[in-house]
Amino acid sequence: MSETNSWPAAALLRGARTQLEPLTVAHAREAVAFLGDVRLHRWTGGAPPTEEELERRCRRQTVGHSPDGRQGRLNRMLRRHTDGRLVGTVQATLHRPRPGLAEAELAWVVGHDFQGAGYGKEGAATMACRLRERGVARLVAHVHPEHRASAGIARSLGMRPSGEVHDFEELWTTAPDTGPRHGRRL
Repeated sequence: MSETNSWPAAALLRGARTQLEPLTVAHAREAVAFLGDVRLHRWTGGAPPTEEELERRCRRQTVGHSPDGRQGRLNRMLRRHTDGRLVGTVQATLHRPRPGLAEAELAWVVGHDFQGAGYGKEGAATMACRLRERGVARLVAHVHPEHRASAGIARSLGMRPSGEVHDFEELWTTAPDTGPRHGRRL
């Protein structure tokens, strides 16, 4: 990525069993089926969104960057190839803590009914691979200390727990801390 605040453009990313498609407002209708499942919110917190709330969130998140342009935001919907169903989301918040260094905070959510099949791991790995190809040097994620599946995904990406806890979630990282982070979630 260049040193200016231009961020990667929305692009379809394909994995072996899933694809990551750029978020659109139209995804809200389909995504509410899994994001609205109360069982999912054990780990993500908050309450299940209504379709209208999800549409508003999607509208904000499709922009691709923070209002001031200092962060890039890649919001993707995770779709299974076999039947075309949305099974989750993968997000990356990008920033440059100093010239020459790009970092990304990853977040992934897999619908309760689709968990345990490796979709989160594949989706996060597909995003991480693209980010590394674009020069992102450091990946971070916030993982609930009791969420073993999410910790497994972070570990598979080369992240390790840092011991630093924010809002009951531990920071996992691929490299030593390189400076302040800008935001936790999209």
